[in-house]
Amino acid sequence: MKKLPKISIIVPIFNGEDFVERCIKSLIEQTLKETEIIIINDGSDDKTEKILQQYKSTDTRIKIITLDKNYGQGYCRNIGIQIAKGEYIAFIDSDDKVDYNYFEKLYSTITKYNADIATTNILKHKKNYKKYNV
Repeated sequence: MKKLPKISIIVPIFNGEDFVERCIKSLIEQTLKETEIIIINDGSDDKTEKILQQYKSTDTRIKIITLDKNYGQGYCRNIGIQIAKGEYIAFIDSDDKVDYNYFEKLYSTITKYNADIATTNILKHKKNYKKYNV
């Protein structure tokens, strides 16, 4: 019997050829490996689909849903929720990058406190590499 993922990571994307690889790499390199990565290509007309298919061919956790036109982030997230099989659901924007242990820490905290939801702070990086908390 196949074990269900601990977290389903849903990533809507539209025309993300310039940044999607950074996002996907940060998701596949997580220390928590029991994940599924659901990427909803929201009608991109750039090289996004080609990039997504390359990653899908190297990692079986990646699922790609390709839409014929742009429906918006909420619509894409709802599609991801419908097909998610994980114990928990996480939303990541396609231009985000998360730390290598991001989901392991979240999952550990959620299960430790028997929580229904967890949120985090973000750290923004500007082009001049100054860091600040938001």
